Amino acid sequence: MPRPAILPAIRTGFANLRQSPGRTLLRWLVKAILAFVLISLALVLLFKWVPVPITATMVLDVKVWENGLSKDWEPLERIDRNLVSAVIAGEDGKFCSHSGFDAEAIAKAAASNLKGGRIRGGSTISQQTAKNVFLWQGGGYFRKGLEAWFTFLIENIWGKRRIMEVYLNVAETGIATYGAEAGAERYFGHSAARLTRDQAARMAAALPQPKRRAVINPTGFTRRYAGTIAARMGAVRRDGLDSCVYE
Repeated sequence: MPRPAILPAIRTGFANLRQSPGRTLLRWLVKAILAFVLISLALVLLFKWVPVPITATMVLDVKVWENGLSKDWEPLERIDRNLVSAVIAGEDGKFCSHSGFDAEAIAKAAASNLKGGRIRGGSTISQQTAKNVFLWQGGGYFRKGLEAWFTFLIENIWGKRRIMEVYLNVAETGIATYGAEAGAERYFGHSAARLTRDQAARMAAALPQPKRRAVINPTGFTRRYAGTIAARMGAVRRDGLDSCVYE
């Protein structure tokens, strides 16, 4: 009866399969993904209540190492509502109505990329906040995938008001300068708690490229764009486009 002798060989084969390099790699991959999920959840929960102390963008900013970091965390109630209206007008008019992603903007960006062109405004404030707090600057599908994950988390754990608060405290507002408070002090010599419509519009206009765009006496595109933002700010208030921040 030769069949019984085959059974040990089969069992040995399965044991070798379980111990194969591919299976070991898969186990480690699953563990790494689980660890990432748990760590990311812990960080998002922590920063729901605790001010973000520093970000990868700040650490990797050459100008910070040359000039020193200028930042000062302020709660949202001590940041003028004009600045909230300005960044919504300039960066993300659908901030209160989307769940973290603007499908229309993403579609337009994809179409433009296929044509070899570029458009501004594909990322929402939520996506920018996720990137600024948890990731690094620059493109790439891998980083975009992580950005989508963190965007989903902060939208569902933080909520809109906290997202806006964190965004205005970690966004780069000038050379080695981060956050609304440090930016207002740098440019206007006073707190972000009292910004005029014009001041807020100029800060928002410079946000995408704060190292290149002037906030004081802006010219050219920055000046025109600041004027456009200032004009849109009235609609933000009138149409309640910032209502999710102040409800």
